[in-house]
Amino acid sequence: MSASAAIQEMEQNYTSGVYTKRDVVIVRGSGAKLWDADGNEYIDCVGGHGAANVGHAHPRVAQAVAEQARQLITCPEIFYNDRRAELERRLCLVTGMGRVFLCNSGTEAVEAAFKFARLITGRKEIIAAMRGFHGRTFGALSATWEKKYRAPFEPLLPGVRHVPYNDPSALQEAVSAETAAVILEAVQGEGGVNPADAEFLHTAQKVCRQHGALLILDEVQTGFGRTGKMFAFEHYAIQPDLLCVAKSIAGGLPMGAALLRAELGKLPGHVHGSTFGGNPLACAAALAALDVLEDEHLPQRAEELGGWFRARLAEIDSPLVREVRGLGLMVGVELRCKAAPYLQALMAHGVLALPAGMTVMRFLPPLVIAQQDLQKVVESVQSVLAAPISTAEGE
Repeated sequence: MSASAAIQEMEQNYTSGVYTKRDVVIVRGSGAKLWDADGNEYIDCVGGHGAANVGHAHPRVAQAVAEQARQLITCPEIFYNDRRAELERRLCLVTGMGRVFLCNSGTEAVEAAFKFARLITGRKEIIAAMRGFHGRTFGALSATWEKKYRAPFEPLLPGVRHVPYNDPSALQEAVSAETAAVILEAVQGEGGVNPADAEFLHTAQKVCRQHGALLILDEVQTGFGRTGKMFAFEHYAIQPDLLCVAKSIAGGLPMGAALLRAELGKLPGHVHGSTFGGNPLACAAALAALDVLEDEHLPQRAEELGGWFRARLAEIDSPLVREVRGLGLMVGVELRCKAAPYLQALMAHGVLALPAGMTVMRFLPPLVIAQQDLQKVVESVQSVLAAPISTAEGE
C-alpha cells in the first residue's frame, strides 16, 4: 500500500464522515503551490477556502508563530496581553471600526455579531439574503440560505427572514422597527460568487439607519485583500455597524473577529466570551499576516491579477460557460451544467478549485500567486471545458 493510500485509509477509519474528501493527500505548501504525499504539485485555487491569502507557509508568519510559541501560547482575556492589544489596535485602524471581539472562526464572529445586535437594539429580528452563507452553528445557520445545510437542524433561531440578494426594494420593505440587524455579504461566496450592487448595499445602510437597525457585513471570505481592497466594503463607500472577519486574518491559523463601530460604545461584561479567542499565538500570526498584506501590496495585486484572470477566463470559447464574474481574486465561472466533474478534471491537470453551488467553479488562489500560474489555470480550464463530461464520469 502506498503512503498516500495508507493515510487515506487511516483518516477514513477515524474521521467523523461529515466531509466529502477528494482523492489526494496534501502534505506541504509554499506560496500558491501544494504538494501531495506522492510528490505531485498543484496550483492552489482553493486557498484554504479563502484562509491562505498570504500564501502557504509564509516565512514571516511562520517566524512569528515560532517565536510566539516559545514565549506564550495561551492567555485568556481576563488578563491583558501585548500581542492582543496591538492586534486590536491594528484591526481598528485598517477597518475604521472602534472595538473588537476576538474569536476563532467566521461562524463564531457571526454568532457574536447577532448577540451584540440583539443586545444593543433590544430587538430580535434578523434580515439576511437568499443564497447567503454565514456559517453552520445555530445562529449563523439560521441566516444561511441553503436548505441542505438548514433542514436537518430546524427549528433554528426564530425571527430570521430572507430577502432576494441585490433587490433594494425587497430589502427596504423588509426592514422595520422590529429589525435588530441586516446581515449581508459584499460578495456571496458559497452562493455563487455574486458581487453586490452598490445600490443594494447603500440601501441596506440607509434603511438600517432609518429604523435603528444595525448593518452587519460578513467579510469572512472577502476580507484581507481578497477582492482588491483590504475589505470589500471599501469598494462601495459604506461603513458597517458590525463587521465579521476570519479566514485569512491570521495567515491560516484559526481566528475570527467581530468588530463594532465606535459609536456603538463598549459592551457590558459577561455578555459573551471565548477561551481561545485572542490567544497570543493567533494574534502574533495575524499581526505578521497584516504586515505581509501591507508590505507586499497584496490587495492591489489581487485587483490587478483578478481583472486579468477574469478577462482571460471570459475569452474561453465554450458553450458550457454561462458567465465569468467576481471581484479581485475571488472569481466564479458559472457553467450551464454541474461543476463537480470539471473540478475533478482540473485536479488531474494539477489545479485545485472549489464549487460554489451546483454550477459554479470558484477560484480563491493565494494573493501571492504568480501570473504565469494563473495562465496555467486558464489553460487548464479551457482544456477541461473543451469536451462535455457526463455527471456519472465526474462524480
